[in-house]
Amino acid sequence: MENVKKSALVCTTWKTKTLAAVLAVIAAVALPQLFHLLGHVSDLGSKLGETFLPMHLSIFLVGYFAGPWAGLAAGALSPALSFGLTSLWNDPMPAAAMLPYMMIELAVYGLATGLFSRYLEQLPTLVTLFCAQVAGRAVRALALVIGVYGFGSPVNIATIWMSLLPGLPGLILQWIIVPLAVYWVAQRAKHE
Repeated sequence: MENVKKSALVCTTWKTKTLAAVLAVIAAVALPQLFHLLGHVSDLGSKLGETFLPMHLSIFLVGYFAGPWAGLAAGALSPALSFGLTSLWNDPMPAAAMLPYMMIELAVYGLATGLFSRYLEQLPTLVTLFCAQVAGRAVRALALVIGVYGFGSPVNIATIWMSLLPGLPGLILQWIIVPLAVYWVAQRAKHE
């Protein structure tokens, strides 16, 4: 991104940040439903969502464009809203046992993306995205350990490792789409 700072891409008013967070929540709830529908039609079930991680994408983007607090709010609200809406059809996504961990993970994704893109803006977008991904997974792993050993949560600790390999295509997709989106917005900002 030549001659355009990433911080110049940030929504500046609370109204714009709020709108960006609301749109991110809508996308983070709608995209997994689309993947769930495609999985149902193709007999793959929830495998498509587990592979492509559609809920994560909009949270990373809102962190970049609306800042850490909008990212945090969108990340925490998206799984809760998705769970609430899909519970009406007796097929809650995410599962109740995973809901608090996904809320924590996505909230950290949005917060970390916003913070890293502001305070480490000299680094390439791909690097700040990777750091945010690691931060989100690390905090989720810590929350799982605390949940299982501290509170007797029924979640299996192995889910931390079991989710990495199937989600690799989703991570790669994020490594492509997020930097391209940031670059595209930076180029548009440069020409305005």
